[in-house]
Amino acid sequence: MGNLPESLIKARELGYHYVGDGENIYPALKGINLDVRRGEYLAVIGPNGSGKTTLLKLFNALLDPSEGEVLVEGISTVEHDKIPMIRQICGMIFQNPDNQLVATTVEEDIAFGLENLNIPSAEIRQRVVEVARRLRLDKLLLHPPHQLSGGEKQRVAIAGILAMRPRCILMDEPTAMLDPAGSKEVLQTVSDLHKNEGIAIVHITHFPEEAVFADRVAVVNNGCLVKEGSPEVILTDLKLLHEFGLIGTPAVELAALLRNDGFKIPNETLHNRELVRALCSFRPIN
Repeated sequence: MGNLPESLIKARELGYHYVGDGENIYPALKGINLDVRRGEYLAVIGPNGSGKTTLLKLFNALLDPSEGEVLVEGISTVEHDKIPMIRQICGMIFQNPDNQLVATTVEEDIAFGLENLNIPSAEIRQRVVEVARRLRLDKLLLHPPHQLSGGEKQRVAIAGILAMRPRCILMDEPTAMLDPAGSKEVLQTVSDLHKNEGIAIVHITHFPEEAVFADRVAVVNNGCLVKEGSPEVILTDLKLLHEFGLIGTPAVELAALLRNDGFKIPNETLHNRELVRALCSFRPIN
């Protein structure tokens, strides 16, 4: 990658406040220092209203910082003439896929962003076919997006971003509107893109069980960055999660109950399969 810095996105002393009726100021973020490294999967978790979505909008230049700065590949998000470049580097996926589907067919929807970038028609067609195949949408190209399942719609939204060849995908609770099957479908798609394509992922969620896919987890509460670390460190810290109204993964919660009953379960147990292995290996303490 030549002389490009290791960090794709840098937030330094980042703050944002909303102005309400009567010019009352409502702080949403304060003093955030956070890097998104190239090719990493970063999950940002926290309760509703903690500032997670505001952070993502600042990363994508949908909002300007009230304090501090955000740099995307060294470009400040307040350089408004560079915003198209920033959004091409960091594509954003929203909660409701219907808000991103604007065309009458899947093929046209995937091509929409490319047309706005004035990409030649032949290249647009090539990219649409390529990403549709990679996301298993090639048999749906002529279908109306509104007739698809929730998981398929979200994959179409991801395909439209992927066609622009981003270095990072920003996801704002992408499974919030989906059923369990659709959620699994979207999370697997994103995980595959991260592992196979080296695309950085920033995944906003209030479900710790979704954050297990990440390389690193950051916890945000009341507009502040509380803690960051590996999933094994953050997602097994039930005291931390419960303090902010979050629930651990089923394996973590069950492991804690079993420890209380005398079972010797390793503290770093995060996944179901790890819990099963631990139960097969250890006996309760008398």
